[in-house]
Amino acid sequence: MKARPTIHDVAKAAGVSVSTVSKAVNGRYGVAVETTERVLEVARTLGYESSLVASSMRSGKTGVIGVLVAGFEPFSAEILKGVGAALGGSRYDLLAYSGSHHLSAEGWERRSLSRLSGTLIDGAIMVTPTVVNVHADVPVVAVDPHTGHAELPTVETDNFGGARNATSYLIRLGHRRIGFVAGRSDLRSAAAREAGYRQALSEAGLPFDPARVVVGNYERECAREAAQRLLARGDRPTAVFAANDLSALVLIEVARELGLEVPRDLSVVGFDDVPEASRYPLPLTTVRQPMGQIGAAAADLVVALMNGEAPEATHLKMPTRLIPRATTAPPAAA
Repeated sequence: MKARPTIHDVAKAAGVSVSTVSKAVNGRYGVAVETTERVLEVARTLGYESSLVASSMRSGKTGVIGVLVAGFEPFSAEILKGVGAALGGSRYDLLAYSGSHHLSAEGWERRSLSRLSGTLIDGAIMVTPTVVNVHADVPVVAVDPHTGHAELPTVETDNFGGARNATSYLIRLGHRRIGFVAGRSDLRSAAAREAGYRQALSEAGLPFDPARVVVGNYERECAREAAQRLLARGDRPTAVFAANDLSALVLIEVARELGLEVPRDLSVVGFDDVPEASRYPLPLTTVRQPMGQIGAAAADLVVALMNGEAPEATHLKMPTRLIPRATTAPPAAA
């Protein structure tokens, strides 16, 4: 393998000192414009990249924003796209990071931030965190935050309103037995979506039946087990609102395995509007949250904090919109 070019190689090829190369590539004063341009051109030609850790030790800055995710599932992927789009053209790079949290899932973000802060990242965005607050050496913003009062700046969507609208839509179609696949109980979004579901039932004069609520935890395997329990009931629901699209799509798979046809025998509504929702063979009715905008807003917020600014608002809530598609219909005649 060809050896990776060093700062000494760049200095020799450009006919300057090592310190001049360091100043040029790190944007520091004391180097003529013409010399800087020549050094940067030589660096590009040789494929030289300065060490991120070495650079951070010299300047105290890395120019990198870390996005901490528990896993690269559809929601997190869309948030990452939004962050990336917002940072495009800026002087900041994005580092997507999923730390080792298989031994102790709760609080893995604290350990990861301790490793990354100061030497690898200048700011962080936590997506669906397992903790309410963290104490880090860099600004941190939470997307889809943990339950409880957060001291951290947060960005989320109108989970309550979106869930209420989804459930009310099913009621307007004529459904009375409406099940709910709940999300991760430690996240504010899950609590708000269940509250919105209950509120819609209450407004329609329909009783809340806890037996029609199962926990899918926003995860495929949990959602599959939950769907099997819910649809195996003798008085199974004629419609189900799932707290995220992943759970809704799994629910449709289980319904098909049980011989149920969607939407003739079962109407299904999800939440998120991830790309798979519209690409599914039976496009999913869902609540759209603007995940790209959420990611972009989180990026703008953390950059402002990194620059020492005081944003007007540090707890942002984005609107949702119901997207009717092919998985919902009036209930079949008894």
